[in-house]
Amino acid sequence: MCIQLILRYLYRMYTEKNSSSSAEKITIEDDCKSLLLSNEQLTTLMKDMDVAIKNGLRKETYPNSIVKCYVTYVQDMPNGTERGKFLALDLGGTNFRVLLIEMGENNYFHMKSDIFKVPAHIQTGKGSELFDHIAKCLAEFVNKYNLDPNKPLPLGFTFSFPLRQAGLTKGYLCSWTKGFNCSGVVNEDVVRLLKEAIKRRKDVEIDVCGILNDTTGTIMSCAWKNPNTRIGLIVGTGCNACYIEKIENVELFDGDQSKPYVIINTEWGAFGDDGKLDAVRTKYDREIDEDSLNPGQQRFEKMISGMYMGEIVRLVVVDLQIRKKLFNGQLSEQMKTKNAFCTSYISDIESDKANYKETLKVLDLMGIKNPSLVDCANIRYICECVSKRSAYLVSAGLAVLLNKMDEKSVTIGVDGSVYRYHPFFHQLMVEKIKSLTKSDIKFDLMLSEDGSGRGAALVAAVAVRDVLPFPTK
Repeated sequence: MCIQLILRYLYRMYTEKNSSSSAEKITIEDDCKSLLLSNEQLTTLMKDMDVAIKNGLRKETYPNSIVKCYVTYVQDMPNGTERGKFLALDLGGTNFRVLLIEMGENNYFHMKSDIFKVPAHIQTGKGSELFDHIAKCLAEFVNKYNLDPNKPLPLGFTFSFPLRQAGLTKGYLCSWTKGFNCSGVVNEDVVRLLKEAIKRRKDVEIDVCGILNDTTGTIMSCAWKNPNTRIGLIVGTGCNACYIEKIENVELFDGDQSKPYVIINTEWGAFGDDGKLDAVRTKYDREIDEDSLNPGQQRFEKMISGMYMGEIVRLVVVDLQIRKKLFNGQLSEQMKTKNAFCTSYISDIESDKANYKETLKVLDLMGIKNPSLVDCANIRYICECVSKRSAYLVSAGLAVLLNKMDEKSVTIGVDGSVYRYHPFFHQLMVEKIKSLTKSDIKFDLMLSEDGSGRGAALVAAVAVRDVLPFPTK
């Protein structure tokens, strides 16, 4: 198949080069202008997000705030004294993981993990079925690794959906995202639901001693190695950020006032749900939103995250094909199929050097035969516009947090498939953050080592160790 694609490409290149006809080469730059964001647009967006975050921290404005800024109740960071065995549960998408992590002296760290699938019917079924399935998988994991089912291990629970916490072990689901829509869970304490499911089994004992978002896990994981970590970011299936905030700025915090800081889970994916993004949203964004399981919600996330980037590209391609600006007006059934264009294809296409080898592979998978070189160039340009916009929006959000914290040196822990695998996402972010932050603020981006897994175990480890002061600068 690969040889055939190369031969097809070489033949096409030869015929185009030697063709006596000089057909006009269509450029689509003008058609993609709506996907390009200027610094002026980003600065306006930043001002609105700064207001939204501050509103989320105040008692008076919190009820109507779009960016909720949930208090995580995580006030203590890893300091190297964590010891023992800990379980971690990482639920944030169609697959979830169970991990066994052991920490010891001299930074000893050993991890075992298994991946379990959440079947499609459970993702949109009853909430009790979801937690029964999770409890079943936990019991299988305990049995597989010969753990004592009657000696409960501390477990950190990463729950990567909008969560309003009322304590370290109490968190209420605000809304489902990422394609989940289980009944009977919204506005319920998910820790209680998990504990009840475990109790119903009567074959395993587990001590859930901390619930967290994947961004909190990321900040904990990176802080274990770099205590300068002050922000946690996820750019994967979803997009969200957390940061370390001074207690005096968090009016809704009712925890330990003797400690100076607490991690805030911004849930910034909802930014723009009040219309503040309308000036930069395209017709493609509106179509994705209207056709989603949660129309009108998570509009910022829908312009950024891996769950939607591929579909944005597909909608642009279909639109241009209908207007006969791609593939001579011919389009395959695959390209017409919702969500058929995977976000990973964007990374593949942008990884091409000069011969469109990967682009040809992707287009072949999408049922596009014999694309012209102009078509290949145009497809790459569409992908570049969508991924660059995503990186710029994330950068604007991070710049808001950096400028608000106003600390002169900050490490940002980052995790997620888009950031991890896109060939240029990191550099796009670095350059754009520099242009949007105060000139005296220095920052670096640190790739998290399994934030949602290791981070969950670290939350459990910190929760059971002797409480030590939060590190200060």
